[in-house]
Amino acid sequence: MRIALLSSFYPLRGGIAQFNASMLQELGKEHTVKAFNFKRQYPEFLFPGKTQYVTPDDEAVPVESESLLDTANPFTYGKTARAIREWEPDLLVMKYWMSWFAPSLGHVARHCGCKAVAVLDNVIPHEAHLVDKPLTKYFLNGCDGFVTMSDSVTEDLLSLRKDAPYVLLPHPLYSHFGEKLPREEAERKLGLLPGKKNLLFFGLIRSYKGLDILLEAFRELGEDYQLIIAGEPYGSFDKYQSIIDAIPGRDRIKVFPVYIRDSEVKTYFSAADVTVLPYRSATQSGISSISYHFEVPMIVTDVGGLKSTIGDRGTGIVAPKADPGTVREEILRYFGDPSIPEGCIRAIREEKKRLSWSRFCSNLTAFAQTL
Repeated sequence: MRIALLSSFYPLRGGIAQFNASMLQELGKEHTVKAFNFKRQYPEFLFPGKTQYVTPDDEAVPVESESLLDTANPFTYGKTARAIREWEPDLLVMKYWMSWFAPSLGHVARHCGCKAVAVLDNVIPHEAHLVDKPLTKYFLNGCDGFVTMSDSVTEDLLSLRKDAPYVLLPHPLYSHFGEKLPREEAERKLGLLPGKKNLLFFGLIRSYKGLDILLEAFRELGEDYQLIIAGEPYGSFDKYQSIIDAIPGRDRIKVFPVYIRDSEVKTYFSAADVTVLPYRSATQSGISSISYHFEVPMIVTDVGGLKSTIGDRGTGIVAPKADPGTVREEILRYFGDPSIPEGCIRAIREEKKRLSWSRFCSNLTAFAQTL
């Protein structure tokens, strides 16, 4: 097949771009593929991070693409659709994660001249607004089929479009971060105290991810615990810093409030005993895919698809509520019973066999051929 991919690619950075690069590479093994990129993904005033683009320090692998779509400029919508039509693909694949993209991607889906399939990270955003549902309905109604990656996203999809053709394919593993380092080396690089139980909070720091919940949980943990916070804040870090400053054990909290380069990811996961995802809301999480790669179990909250994709698979344990006391109890339970981490690691090794990019892409194209 000839497959056009329209989404964020290099020089844009972040988990979405990493996902798309991996999908492009895998699809390219069996099909003729071309990447169509955003010329501008967000206006700067809507982007809460430091930059949308790779920097010289990021070490991102360049991806060849044609940058055409400016989400804030409707004149580029038709131009992008025309360029895709002229390339004459059999299939257009798009990534969708927030309603800001609905007008632009919805227009292209309607005028691309081929079947359009959307890989849905979210249907309803974590931080919802009144316009989300009508805009998302516009986008969904322009597509021929959908790939969901969790039960919760599937439910959201069917709540807005009952007749939506879809296939549920679990989020494949990120495997481009290299091999795990010896723990002692990783701890030394991060300036960590040796011999502690290391908790890791990793990824972009946003309100719905519940870092404040984890900090309050950590407040009551003993001196044998250490917390690693690694990721760029979306917005101010001040509220988290004020909590840290008030914690007696703040010397056991190591904060790296920056975008983590691909080559540095392995250091954080190599030092960690467990990754903690204390989310207030969620669908699936790309962080879990990185944890799988490095065989680090997870403690997650019972929101969105985290219970079904992690707890039910045995690759981590689930806190029934997203509050500090409950998260703290699960941390203590995890470390209090050696059979729990041992069982989680065994389950992760089984999941790694199932969650390959080749399986994801072959199932995606097989689904598209049924439309």
